[in-house]
Amino acid sequence: MAIQLILASASPRRKELLDQINVRYQVYPVDLDETPLPNEKPLAYVQRLAAEKSAACVAALKTELPVLAADTSVILGDMIMGKPQTQADAVAMLSQLSGKTHQVYSAISLRGREHSQAVSITEVTFRRLTEREIISYWDTGEPIDKAGSYAIQGIGGIFVESIVGSFSGVVGLPLFETAELLSKQGIEFFK
Repeated sequence: MAIQLILASASPRRKELLDQINVRYQVYPVDLDETPLPNEKPLAYVQRLAAEKSAACVAALKTELPVLAADTSVILGDMIMGKPQTQADAVAMLSQLSGKTHQVYSAISLRGREHSQAVSITEVTFRRLTEREIISYWDTGEPIDKAGSYAIQGIGGIFVESIVGSFSGVVGLPLFETAELLSKQGIEFFK
């Protein structure tokens, strides 16, 4: 079966979500500096990163296949929470999220016949967390490469009191928006 697109990400979660909708893809991750620009707003940040990832992949591969890239960030207020570098980072992030509602912005960028983008914004409410459970969670290894230091589809799901929006967007690839963009490029599902 022919490859339908290039996924500009090494994320196992994004691969699982594309597998879920029967899209045939090849993985070509790109590595970019993900530091926010001075005074960059969260929405502009995720849109810029997704677009830069898809553009970098197209430039590197010089492919005719559509290229799909995404960026997912946890946002508390106007603060962009990246991936924790240390246990202290994870404890600080999860302590800030404890008992509050935050947003998860997931931007996708698809370059093919044309460039199109979409963004999913989901509200996630955490129950109150204790420092002991935050440290125990860190010790599982799950938070290490996750925006905001948690995985809703994993053990971190026990912290989530409620969500309003896209579950798959929080995981890292909003399927509704992704399917809309892929359909516009003539990429079929269900085959």
